[in-house]
Amino acid sequence: MKDIKDLKLKSKDAVSKLEGKSLTDELKQASKTLFTLRMKLRLGELKQTHLVKYLKRYIAQLNTLAHGKKQ
Repeated sequence: MKDIKDLKLKSKDAVSKLEGKSLTDELKQASKTLFTLRMKLRLGELKQTHLVKYLKRYIAQLNTLAHGKKQ
């Protein structure tokens, strides 16, 4: 679990308290990090391939929250 902390993901409680711009900023930051991890994976530089899976789930949670707050 130490590796997941390296991604600096927020807990579900902290994410659910985010509003508007801060939620969008968190989503953009996570997307950029995912892009970086995918590029490292393609180049063979990424040793912790499981981080991609966790980050994709985190982004899905953020998208779900963002969609729910718009309605």
